[in-house]
Amino acid sequence: MANHVSSLKRARQTETKTAVNRANKSKLRGTLRTLREAIAAGDKGTLGKAYSETVSVLDKSVQKGVLHKNTASRYKSRLNARVKAVATAK
Repeated sequence: MANHVSSLKRARQTETKTAVNRANKSKLRGTLRTLREAIAAGDKGTLGKAYSETVSVLDKSVQKGVLHKNTASRYKSRLNARVKAVATAK
């Protein structure tokens, strides 16, 4: 347990930041899941909207420090290829 005033403050700040980071990561995983489900279902109607929303969340997660920019770029590239494959499939 923290004893000094400064360490008590750092403990409070850590709790707040942990909650924010957890919420951001949870939102990211949720949007990735919805896009992957739309891809698996082959739902062409919702794919475009789901993809753009997912890309937006990925970019925001990079700005907030949840993901590295190269990781987000890799996700976007792979997801875009899968979305295109579904869109061009018969």
